[in-house]
Amino acid sequence: MTDSLWLEVDGLIVQVLTGIYSEETHLPQPLRITVRAKLDMAEHYDPATPLSASKNYMDLKFAATDGIPKDVHFVLIESVADHIMTSLFLQDEKVQEIEVKIVKLAIAEKDEEIGITMRRSRK
Repeated sequence: MTDSLWLEVDGLIVQVLTGIYSEETHLPQPLRITVRAKLDMAEHYDPATPLSASKNYMDLKFAATDGIPKDVHFVLIESVADHIMTSLFLQDEKVQEIEVKIVKLAIAEKDEEIGITMRRSRK
């Protein structure tokens, strides 16, 4: 049997200074960010298992919100995703793989989701 544990924070709306067009480069724009992290899994999780056997999902939320510098212009949303991933890999050796999905809300019409999904595994 192969087990896996994915921690997930879904649908965060974050204002980020990003973009390549002149109308995007001077004001932050809203991004919807989802972060998933695959962790080393404990052999068993009983009711008294401590948080140290997993990871606090608030770490994922922080990396995608307050962890993104407000005074840095990220030309590409790929660089936003890279920043989030780097932060999480540096925090915790239990993190084995990270997936970040970013949707640019300012350019979407109706229910479109225009953006990227980036996944990286620990080397």
